[in-house]
Amino acid sequence: MKDKVVIVTGASSGIGLAAAKEFAKLGARVVLAARSEEIIRNVAEEMTSSGQVAIALKTDVTNVDDCRNLIEKTVGKFGRLDILINNAGISMRSLFIDADLDVLKKLMDVNFWGTVYCSKFALPYLIKSRGSLVGVSSVAGFHGLPGRSGYSASKFAIHGFLESLRIENLKNGLHVMILSAGFTKSEIRKRALTASGETQGYTPRDEEKMMMPEEVARAMIRAIRKRKRNKILTVEGQLIALLQRIIPDIVDKGAYNKLAKEPDSPFK
Repeated sequence: MKDKVVIVTGASSGIGLAAAKEFAKLGARVVLAARSEEIIRNVAEEMTSSGQVAIALKTDVTNVDDCRNLIEKTVGKFGRLDILINNAGISMRSLFIDADLDVLKKLMDVNFWGTVYCSKFALPYLIKSRGSLVGVSSVAGFHGLPGRSGYSASKFAIHGFLESLRIENLKNGLHVMILSAGFTKSEIRKRALTASGETQGYTPRDEEKMMMPEEVARAMIRAIRKRKRNKILTVEGQLIALLQRIIPDIVDKGAYNKLAKEPDSPFK
């Protein structure tokens, strides 16, 4: 990763922040992108003060011009782009029948269209460098999860999009990877949208029993080095991805029963 130019979206917390720090430790030149300008600027300054190379660019991935600006400023600063980590994302927790349609639209705007916009402008540079285009996803992109209809829809869309790009670029050396992280300790559940579009404000799961963002970041980098096609980080996720093709009815019941046990579950 020495001197590789890496963009990480959603870099203000969770997996994105951890990934940016891990890349920087390995000598990469890192661009932190997020809406929270003050947070990413402080992180970039900390990295710089310790001898690492990092810059912060305020980016709303739902805004086409912001995404274009992110790529153009990165290439303008460093002259190239080697890795794009499409990590920015939000979740939801509501039955579809109760959810405002705007909630699902927002999920698609951030998770799916954010990935599309950034990838669109990054693609020529990634092809030139024979680099890596990465989408941070979830088991929800392999099998729909109850209470997360918009989240699952966005992740399925990302999978289809990235798989298409992989095939379109089979002969030019572009590496495309889908990373499914499993439940990871982060702010995503606190920021998940309710049926009305308000942020949930708390997590319904025991965060201490989840993967740490740093574990996910290190696994991501190992998988990029090996130019993996898909990387599912948990045994549970691997089983779901496999078994949903063989015994989908049982996987349905398992998902229902597990998520129904969450505090204040929208279904029982």
